[in-house]
Amino acid sequence: MLRPIPFSKVFAVGLGNALEFYDFLTYSFFAIQIGHTFFPAQKTSHGLLFSLATFGVGFVSRPLGGVIIGAYADRVGRRPAMTFSFSLMGIAITGLALTPSYDQIGALAPILLVLFRLAQGFALGGEVGPSTAYLVEAAPPERRGLYVSLQYMTQDAAVLAAGIVGFALSSWLTPAALDAWGWRVAFLLGALVVPVGLVIRRSLPETLHASDRESPASDTAKIPRRLVVLSLMMLASMTIVLYSIDYLATYAQDSLHMTPSQGFGAIVVVGVCTMTFDPITGLLADRFGRKPVMLTATVLLMVAAIPSFALMAHTGSVIVVYAGTAVLSVLSSLAAGPTLIAITESFPKHARARTLGTLYAVAVATFGGTTQIAVKWLTDVSKSPLAPACYMTSALAVGVVAMLLMRETAPTPGDGSSEMD
Repeated sequence: MLRPIPFSKVFAVGLGNALEFYDFLTYSFFAIQIGHTFFPAQKTSHGLLFSLATFGVGFVSRPLGGVIIGAYADRVGRRPAMTFSFSLMGIAITGLALTPSYDQIGALAPILLVLFRLAQGFALGGEVGPSTAYLVEAAPPERRGLYVSLQYMTQDAAVLAAGIVGFALSSWLTPAALDAWGWRVAFLLGALVVPVGLVIRRSLPETLHASDRESPASDTAKIPRRLVVLSLMMLASMTIVLYSIDYLATYAQDSLHMTPSQGFGAIVVVGVCTMTFDPITGLLADRFGRKPVMLTATVLLMVAAIPSFALMAHTGSVIVVYAGTAVLSVLSSLAAGPTLIAITESFPKHARARTLGTLYAVAVATFGGTTQIAVKWLTDVSKSPLAPACYMTSALAVGVVAMLLMRETAPTPGDGSSEMD
């Protein structure tokens, strides 16, 4: 049996994960500026919709990345799969940052933009399964919650980093400069740290050994369909919530008419709150179990969503927006962490990376890629700033149903195995 890997070393997995999510999510925070660069002939509202649609394109290739890179991780190992996905992301983010504008090369500009977004999606789709599987396998059974919390903690660190970079650039630069080249700086900063991430990942010990690798296809087929359906429901619910909250930078500017720097300030709040509470959530899940923590937080989030958005829209106050953002961010962190832990623990080791990676990518591609454009469209059609909250609440209701039907996966005292290990 593999000896647990010290948390300090496993943290290196999180650092690489953070860099990948920074590169992918930065696009959504600069959606308005990217829309001006690649869709300049359109009115601002249409340009934003096209820009958000291109953001969604990055989710189309995520399931394919989850299947191909996840299968590679189950066959060859977690470390080489994580190294490959990270390298591909570095190539894609550099290409996107250096793509000329529509004014310079015409229709080729948005075509290149779409191609690089597809490459980003493929890379990130293949990142989540192997990296989360690695965290579960590296952890002592009684600390799996804490270890797996690194997945969301580092994603949220990426949100925070992107928010700080966006806040700084939007504060220092004029709107014209931000449109012309400022957003490119944010992407290039992510590209600069890719070599560091590659060195870190190549130094990690492997958690998948010859005896763990792919079992016959008949064994893989034994994964219960009920588990697959419940996992998809839970992942879809959490995906809609997290991407709705990430939309707040655009929401603050587009619906509440705040300045770009104030909008990016909301993302900084999101990053600080979620990154702080992610490890706390992991510890709570280890102490009290996965279901009690995620159910309590999800129900509280359902109760808080509409009142929070109503207060933000009614007052238009920056302080109120930041306070509402903080409440939603903390509750989403408490709900999402145990959800991912429970799902990951439920799958057998020989199929864990590709099964989790594929389900995660399908859920995110279907709902994460459409959430921001759906919220924007619903807001325009309904003329209501509460559209994001209503969309979130509906998704949370689906998540609660699945959580109630899901089995508890936390190891019992003296039991070192999970449900399907």
